[in-house]
Amino acid sequence: MLLSSRLTRCLALPPATTTTLLQDIASIQPKSVAKVILKKGKTQLFRDGSPMVYSGAIDSIIGRPPPKTGDVVLVADGAQKPIGWGLYNSCSMFSVRLMQLEEEVSGDPSCALNVEKLLETRIDAAVNLRKNLGLPSANTNAYRLVNSEGDRLSGLIIDVFGDIAVVASSAAWVEKYKEHIKKCISGLGVINSIVWRPSTDILKEEGLDMADLAQEVPGSTERVKVVENGVSYMISLDGQKTGFYADQRENRQFISTICDGQKVLDMCCYTGGFALNAACGHASDVIGVDSSSPALELANQNIVLNNLDPKRISFLKQDATSFMRNAASRNESWDIVILDPPKLAPRRKVLQSASGMYRNLNSLAMRLTKPGGFLMTCSCSGAMTQSGQFLPGAASMAGRKITLVRQTGAACDHPIDPSYPEGAYLTNILLRRILELAIIKDKYIMVKATASTKHKPPTARYAMPMKLFFPPSQLAVESTSNCTSLPVEKLKVSLNILQATRPQGTIVDPFTLLSSGCLRHSHPFGSSIAYHFGS
Repeated sequence: MLLSSRLTRCLALPPATTTTLLQDIASIQPKSVAKVILKKGKTQLFRDGSPMVYSGAIDSIIGRPPPKTGDVVLVADGAQKPIGWGLYNSCSMFSVRLMQLEEEVSGDPSCALNVEKLLETRIDAAVNLRKNLGLPSANTNAYRLVNSEGDRLSGLIIDVFGDIAVVASSAAWVEKYKEHIKKCISGLGVINSIVWRPSTDILKEEGLDMADLAQEVPGSTERVKVVENGVSYMISLDGQKTGFYADQRENRQFISTICDGQKVLDMCCYTGGFALNAACGHASDVIGVDSSSPALELANQNIVLNNLDPKRISFLKQDATSFMRNAASRNESWDIVILDPPKLAPRRKVLQSASGMYRNLNSLAMRLTKPGGFLMTCSCSGAMTQSGQFLPGAASMAGRKITLVRQTGAACDHPIDPSYPEGAYLTNILLRRILELAIIKDKYIMVKATASTKHKPPTARYAMPMKLFFPPSQLAVESTSNCTSLPVEKLKVSLNILQATRPQGTIVDPFTLLSSGCLRHSHPFGSSIAYHFGS
């Protein structure tokens, strides 16, 4: 009886009202905070941390008056329970940039709905991360301080060059809080001047008036000297991006470790980043090619700045495709080729056409890479990097066989939010052109293509001119340098071959060493051709 009366009283009580901490904080704001309600089935993506709430995920917006671009809003599920808060944009396809989730607010409510406090906290966190990564240092004073979504400040990029900070703004909220961002940067104590570079094309899509987006570049700092891994650069703050590609820092340093005594070609070299590192890494000869005169002017200054021998490193103004086609027609080749073209796919809608351009460029670069040599190829197009389509087909188009040796992205000061993989825009791939080898009587024969039965005696195209170690009686070799047949004994160039790593008598397919002492190649149509070596 007692239990029954208690149960009756409980059922008669009105249902408890549950509010979240965010709702409580929003209720005491001097200005009402609008609520963006997500569609059914869309909530989990943003609970998991995706920072960009696109317009198609929104069911409705509650608030009078409706929010304006740059306003703080709550983001809620279908039951109107907040999952976080962010900054609203009425024009962009990204209607809200999420700044904090409800769980984060519960752990530390000090930044909730407070953009100024959030900026101070996250910029301080970014500074501490770079310090833990060893930046800046005595050898490097050019680095990224804030990397947009990677530092959880979507739309804000800050690069540091010595005592100068360059801000790249690509969100309306960044422009709205411009003065406070500058105040936070100045408060770091190591920055003496700030350059503000609005990304006008993106901000136009954000609904901003272009007339209000003046670039601020102090006249005295138009060109700045920086150092990266001990290599000095003169950079222009009027140049591409923020003035310097700090994202390739670790890849440039890697190049310096593999270039000793090598012949290097740096395509789309800009101000010479990879080329300078190759020269500092004791490359025997380095050529950088770019179509920009201002960039090459800086590149040539950087030769002097690093006390490099101009006989070992030089820069050439020419279109990349034209240069590579002409070099290929002359059968020129390099031990190491670097290809770092500009962004060819700024949007997914041009992905297909950009794929063809990347394929053509990489095919040409592979043709210029010596057998056994390396091609470092890059894509800075986010859409292309995420599609993985910038490389396939290039090797077969060039008639080359390659292996992937190394694959990286941007340097460690460019963190990526795992919930926003679109932030991974840079791909850097190191490829090696495969040598096709056969071992005959402990000697390497380097073979590239099949012989033709139309020729008598049979001819074979070799990967590079070299001296055979057998006096041939029936073999002629077609030279790659001039595509004319000539007796093997007239090839005077010998090749410094690596020590044999395969057991004696083994052959790399599709070549087979016959007991008669000839090399047989199986033709794809079933016939075969034998290359005889006389004694």
